Amino acid sequence: MKRHRLATTAQERLVLDDGRELLLRPIAPEDIDPIRAGFALLSPEEIRLRYQHPMKSLSEDYLHRLTHPLRGRDHVLVVAEPLPPGDALIGAVARLSQVDGTHEADFAILVSHFLAGQGLGALLLKKLVTHARRRRLHAIHGDVLDDNAPMLRLAETLGFHRESSATAGIVRMRLQLR
Repeated sequence: MKRHRLATTAQERLVLDDGRELLLRPIAPEDIDPIRAGFALLSPEEIRLRYQHPMKSLSEDYLHRLTHPLRGRDHVLVVAEPLPPGDALIGAVARLSQVDGTHEADFAILVSHFLAGQGLGALLLKKLVTHARRRRLHAIHGDVLDDNAPMLRLAETLGFHRESSATAGIVRMRLQLR
């Protein structure tokens, strides 16, 4: 995958090994409909691995919170077609949300099967870690199903450590930043 930072925006142009061109950019309010539509294209297994239980759709409240991140608390990135927000299909989403009253943040990443295997999960997690360091957070963590081997391996490769969770079948992956 080739990456090119675009000069005038917070966007990065990505060229995948198969030649597809995508944009890595902050989420926009206009992305609500493409995210809703993209959810319908996910397999039940992709949904289970990301949300940790079966779901038929995303709630309007969740969609609004995702596409309207709170400044200073949330950081949400998408990998999308090189079209304006609202028009572009979105193939990956990464979210970092500071836990209230702490210097720690929770992360979550979803890369659809249409883009899997291209290194986007690693790129997105690295971007979230970089953002957390810039914000001077002390740690980030994500709760991962214990059978989500690719995500567990990725997090460990980037220095995350496994912690037990109060919820059966969940592993908390934590990266100390300080």
